Amino acid sequence: MTDAPTPPRIGPNDILRFVLEIFAIVTLGIWGFTRWTLPLPGVIIGIGAPLLAIVLWGLFRSPRAVLDIDVFGRALVEIAVFGAAALAWCDMGQPIVAAVFALVATVSGVVNGRKELA
Repeated sequence: MTDAPTPPRIGPNDILRFVLEIFAIVTLGIWGFTRWTLPLPGVIIGIGAPLLAIVLWGLFRSPRAVLDIDVFGRALVEIAVFGAAALAWCDMGQPIVAAVFALVATVSGVVNGRKELA
């Protein structure tokens, strides 16, 4: 009898990381549309910034990433996306939101990085 493959286990940090990813993408969209003059360049940045984050995440950081890079490269992509979102909140005049987001993303990233290195 063959053993069926066990599905990957999804823990609380995995759910938190998904919420952080969605929050970062939405943040970049809000930032693009609110901090830049409309229609141009606001529309381009409002659509382009989240799209760039999605492409970077899909290529290098997602569980089914298209390109396989080492753990440090994946960490750099994560820092770039989450850091851009935190900086966007600072630019929108919300330093507390930026600090809380950066702190939660950092702790979640460290926990995930330790799991990946184990």
